[in-house]
Formats: sequence, structure tokens, C-alpha cells
Amino acid sequence: MPDSSPRFSMIEPDAKAPTLKRLRQLSRLLDNVITIPGTKIGFGLDPILGLIPIGGDFLGVMFSSYIILEAARLGVSRATLGKMVVNVIVDGLVGTVPVLGDFFDFAWRANTNNIKLLEEYLKFPSEQKSADRLFIIALLVGLLLISIVLVALPVILIRIFWNALTGG
Repeated sequence: MPDSSPRFSMIEPDAKAPTLKRLRQLSRLLDNVITIPGTKIGFGLDPILGLIPIGGDFLGVMFSSYIILEAARLGVSRATLGKMVVNVIVDGLVGTVPVLGDFFDFAWRANTNNIKLLEEYLKFPSEQKSADRLFIIALLVGLLLISIVLVALPVILIRIFWNALTGG
């Protein structure tokens, strides 16, 4: 008789490998798809998206949220999901700071870190409780709110800067 306790994954074991492979590819695309010739230094679409004024960091957080959602579907614990969310929040919030945030985006690889957390959890699943649907929804709503702040914050900063320049 199959065990339907909440500690078991919502995705069948046979589906975990293709899901993990897809998440690794997305992480590589976001964090390390382009390597600077002659070096081991690479970057991905996330720092490039971060260069787009106002909406770039929003897009980066949305792509990163997909990795977290899929990790939750794989049955990752609340603690691991929490660490993954913190990585994305740090990436998004620091990314909003003009110039400094852009350099930070090239160095901080939130998606790569999150894939490492996911792989570590899948190698050594703990007895910790898997995240339930309500917890996952709360995380995703929180990330959406952070994304909205990432759009609003640069607009507010630009307005303050403009008022300081024009004396208005």
C-alpha cells in the first residue's frame, strides 16, 4: 500500500531526474551561460536582465521563483526552501542598487546556490517535514511582493533623484 504521508514528494521518483536536469539548465542559463574567453569567469541572463531599468530585477526574481516552485514540488523541506528564498531576496534587493547592484549580480549566483541546496537535499533527504501547499503559496506570494517592490523602488529612487536635480 503506497504511503501518502506529506513527507513524500509530490513528483514521482522517476520524474525527479528530468526535473532536476531542467532546473540545472535554467540555473546555468541565468547564472553562467556566457564565459569570458580565456578565463573561468562566466555570467548569465540574470545580471543582463538586471541592467534593464525598473523591470529587470523583477524578471530575475520571477525566473528564480520557478526554481523554488519546482523544488517545492520535488518535496524539499521548509528549511531548504527558506534558504532558497533568502538567496533570491538578497539577489533581487541588492540588484536594485544602481551600479553596485549590477556588479553584485555578476558575482552572486542565487540560482546556482539554490540548485546546490536542492541537490544536497535530494542526496540526503532529511526527516524534516516537506512544505505543504499553504507554505508554498505563502512563499510565492512573498516573492511576488518582493518583485513588486523591486519595480517600485527604482521608480521611487529615480523620482527622488529627479526632484533633487530639478529642485522640485
